[in-house]
Amino acid sequence: MGQMRIRDYRPSDAPVLAEIYARSVRGIGSRFYGPEQVEAWAAQAPTVERVREAYGDGRVALVAVDGADRPVAFSDVESDGHINFLYCAPEAAGRGVMSALVDRLEARARALGHPRLHVEASEAARPFFLRRGFALLERRELRIGDVPIHNYAMEKWLTPQ
Repeated sequence: MGQMRIRDYRPSDAPVLAEIYARSVRGIGSRFYGPEQVEAWAAQAPTVERVREAYGDGRVALVAVDGADRPVAFSDVESDGHINFLYCAPEAAGRGVMSALVDRLEARARALGHPRLHVEASEAARPFFLRRGFALLERRELRIGDVPIHNYAMEKWLTPQ
């Protein structure tokens, strides 16, 4: 990853981000969820149009890119401080990419005056967010179609409470 850097999202990133989402779920999520759960989750991957629509709404949307400016991870913060997407290509996992991305997201959120960040973290992302100072609020049981799956409601206050 030597020359990895974080930059703002560009509409031309959308096809790669949609693909990273599905590859991340299958490559990283499969270590934490069963095959039926992984496939149901991967089927929720955003289309290119959905990425462009979501990231065109004014939210902070950041992309980690390699030395050739190819996206390897992405995340965002919505106007209410909600982190909607946080996905990394499996080959870039464990190399500090996500930490750099979330550091930048937090800095941007603080600059925009967000008092807190909140996220629904997967089983895979829960330990990452705990290490980053997020508090675990609750385990959430949900369904994707007929498939039961769970995630965790987590938050981090950016201003003193």
